[in-house]
Amino acid sequence: MRSYSLIAPAKINLYLEILGDRPDGYHELAMILQSIDLADQVDIHANSTEAISIHCDHPQVPTDKSNLAYRAAALMAREFPEVFNNFGGVDIRIKKRIPVAAGLAGGSTNAAAVLVGIDLLWDLGLTKSELEELAAELGSDVPFCISGGTVIATGRGEKLSPLQSLDNIHLVLAKYTSLEVSTPWAYKTYRQVFGSSYIRDTEDLLARANAVHSEDVVKAVLNKSAVEISQKMHNDLEKVVLPAYSKVSELRELFASQPEVLGTMMSGSGPSVFGIVESKAQGEIVKQKIREAIPDNDLELFVTQTITSGIQIAQK
Repeated sequence: MRSYSLIAPAKINLYLEILGDRPDGYHELAMILQSIDLADQVDIHANSTEAISIHCDHPQVPTDKSNLAYRAAALMAREFPEVFNNFGGVDIRIKKRIPVAAGLAGGSTNAAAVLVGIDLLWDLGLTKSELEELAAELGSDVPFCISGGTVIATGRGEKLSPLQSLDNIHLVLAKYTSLEVSTPWAYKTYRQVFGSSYIRDTEDLLARANAVHSEDVVKAVLNKSAVEISQKMHNDLEKVVLPAYSKVSELRELFASQPEVLGTMMSGSGPSVFGIVESKAQGEIVKQKIREAIPDNDLELFVTQTITSGIQIAQK
């Protein structure tokens, strides 16, 4: 049986600004998305049946049709029915390392890996743009996860403008295993609290989205400066998540109090918090200090770094 193993990296947000409402009910966003080397492995095997099956070594990950990786395989079967009838279904095995429900695009990157894997398995020869177009049907983060790296994302997150890739920026990442923040809740609450400040005119909304290309944080990324990036990072969703989730707020404050941490922020809708540091060695120091301050086995801690790519074939 043919098979592929793929590395599916997580992402963090270096910038997240909510500009206003879109006609489709989503928010118009301006974001900078960044791949990190914390990654899952997704193995895809042809099974010569009509079935799509999901297996995962993490108990919190669903293995039914609600799993985004399953939906990615089902989408490919619908889009390419003749090829699906020829090759049959797939068994998908996810080796989970990215924390679940963490604001790190763990489900999205698994789905992206399935799209890339089936493209290879079925010899479809799809272009990156074609894969990203399919990915947009699954979720706002999935198109980014295909190619990864460093990008400005606008629209609801699916319109991507690549930046010069940012690699070897080190960070420490923390997430309480049992703590989840609903992304729909975060955006709905933000709308309720701050909706009066939204840009209403469509042309003004698009102009503001395009203006993110000239933001100071973009210049910091282009300069590849960890210090500058740390000073210019921003996440609007912190305004509603931090007051509602004391553990996330306390974790962020603890990161901010470490002299080795250049800057700290919540990723996406949380509850993951990361702190940028100068080196891997300093990251290990911060990880140890956070662990000593919060000796709770429910708190997951990772030392990781930015990378320049998205889905990759695993080296055998």
